[in-house]
Amino acid sequence: MGQVFPTLPRTCELLPGRASEYVVEHATCPVPGLCDRTLPSHSLTCMSDTPSTRSLHFESTDLLNRLAGPHSAVLRELEMHSGARVSLRGSEVHFAGEPAAVDLAYRFVSDAAQLVEEGLEVHVADVAHSLRGLRADPQRSLVDLLDQVILVTPRRRPIAPKTAGQRSYIAAIRRHDLTFGIGPAGTGKTYLAMAMATAALVQHKVKRIILTRPAVEAGERLGFLPGDLAEKVNPYLRPLYDALNDMLDYEKVQQLRSENQIEVAPLAFMRGRTLSDAFVILDEAQNATTDQMKMFLTRLGHGSKAVVTGDVTQTDLPRGARSGLAQAETILRNVQGVSFCHLTDVDVVRHPLVQRIVVAYERYESEQLTAKMPSADNHTAKAVVETESTSKPPPSTPEADPEN
Repeated sequence: MGQVFPTLPRTCELLPGRASEYVVEHATCPVPGLCDRTLPSHSLTCMSDTPSTRSLHFESTDLLNRLAGPHSAVLRELEMHSGARVSLRGSEVHFAGEPAAVDLAYRFVSDAAQLVEEGLEVHVADVAHSLRGLRADPQRSLVDLLDQVILVTPRRRPIAPKTAGQRSYIAAIRRHDLTFGIGPAGTGKTYLAMAMATAALVQHKVKRIILTRPAVEAGERLGFLPGDLAEKVNPYLRPLYDALNDMLDYEKVQQLRSENQIEVAPLAFMRGRTLSDAFVILDEAQNATTDQMKMFLTRLGHGSKAVVTGDVTQTDLPRGARSGLAQAETILRNVQGVSFCHLTDVDVVRHPLVQRIVVAYERYESEQLTAKMPSADNHTAKAVVETESTSKPPPSTPEADPEN
């Protein structure tokens, strides 16, 4: 249990700002070996062996209510995923449990308070993946994870990278003219690229956005679709429209489309074009053939930026056809101006179940691949047989009769 030391001078005060621990100025922990540091502001409540407790005091109840969410939903989610007991008592948030869990929950609430105070929102959906990021890097703060807003939607919802992998992905898009985002479903590959493209258009960094994807069915044969050309390809492009409508007003999207500032088209329509002053996104690139990938990558014109996204484990190409996305990494890995970003299950920001599904499939596929590999004994036996067969003299043949 955390120990409070009443013998220390009672000069504690609330630190300026939104939230703080009670602190004692220039105090040294009186328990030898418990804390090996002296800080200008050292916590009055020191952590000892499990279980431990900590607390945060909020000067603003409005700030606390906005952070906790409706019915304290954010704090309940934090308690579920951190392993610490989190309780709200008046203007204080209390933490109890294993020291590592308590410290993790404390870091989250302390940093989240700063973000909320700056006008950002911390949602229930942000909790699980944010905790994964904080666990992965103890030196990183929640501010680093969430305070990199790319775009604010019409509903005042900020779009920002939420994991370390996503931050690296966004940084690569900013630095390079061609970026490949490769990873499983739910990692935000396409959505973040769309946000970057929309922000570039709104800020007049490009003149138009071009969104494309291969028109490949996901394992089903749907036959001939009714309608004109636009109606036939619309089902394949629906996910791109959905992302656009989430980032801009519907009327704004229609206006930009009518002015050809936003174009959504199948990959096959890109042949023969030069795409200048544009932000181009190729989605579902694992379904592009090698020829289609080469064709797309050579469309880029002056002042343009391209992002290629896909998941090499979910190709819908015919059996035997090689994915252009997998081949592109082999060919372009060392080309200047090209970046490859690999996202993993840690970067999944959809429902927490999606992350577990991705991990389960990866484990299963790895086991299947291992089972198909021949054992070392089989390799050795095969090598012995081949050696013996090559060491035997060739069968003798009757000598030709010199007289014949």
